[in-house]
Amino acid sequence: MSPNTYSKLIQFLREELLLPDSSIAVAQRHSEKNQGPLPMVLWQYGLVTLDQLNRIYDWMESA
Repeated sequence: MSPNTYSKLIQFLREELLLPDSSIAVAQRHSEKNQGPLPMVLWQYGLVTLDQLNRIYDWMESA
């Protein structure tokens, strides 16, 4: 994922899904540490629901 798309993903998480910055930061740290995709880390740690995860992937497909 390009840096520009990644920034837009973070913006989507904040503005559309209303995720707190602290939740995004936790997921980013674990994503970088474990080399996992950010959306999956958000879901695995219970920071987004399955419906929200689907919305994230739908957004990523159209980005």
